[in-house]
Amino acid sequence: MRLMASAMAEKSRRSLTELLTGTFVLVAIGGMLVAAVVGEGRKTDTTGYQLNADFTHIDGLDIGSDVRLAGVTVGQVVRETVDPHTFKAHVTFTVRPDIHLSDDTAAIITSDSLLGGKYIALSPGGDDKTLKPGETVGQTQGSISLEQLLSKFIFSVTDTLTRANKAAPANGGGTGGNDLP
Repeated sequence: MRLMASAMAEKSRRSLTELLTGTFVLVAIGGMLVAAVVGEGRKTDTTGYQLNADFTHIDGLDIGSDVRLAGVTVGQVVRETVDPHTFKAHVTFTVRPDIHLSDDTAAIITSDSLLGGKYIALSPGGDDKTLKPGETVGQTQGSISLEQLLSKFIFSVTDTLTRANKAAPANGGGTGGNDLP
């Protein structure tokens, strides 16, 4: 009888431990969800002056994305629209007030890594004239789509193989390694 009571007490303690562990896990998951929702709705930092740039493609660039100069974050994207006349993406972004960019600065949409988020990389030129707040960066390069690159590569390989098969002799003679002299 005593052995049975001890086993029941052990089972009760184990159940309580499992319950507390499960509760902790659920609270942690709930906290992460709240942090994700709050982080998604964060306001962008609009300090500094605003510049504009027009791109053919801005795939993956979002409001709040970084604007970087020499790898250092100097601003953020604050607005994205489409110009109904040119059908280009019009992006407005901020730049820190202590950064004075030359008039021939280029804005390039690039990514942190192969699957990373997109950002605008600024490449300053050598002009003495500087961009004023509200002006538009003249030299831009839109984002490169991984899907487009992959489809071009596959098409290129398929095309090359098709041409190689057409050029090979129909009877297979003369080029194989199994031919005897």
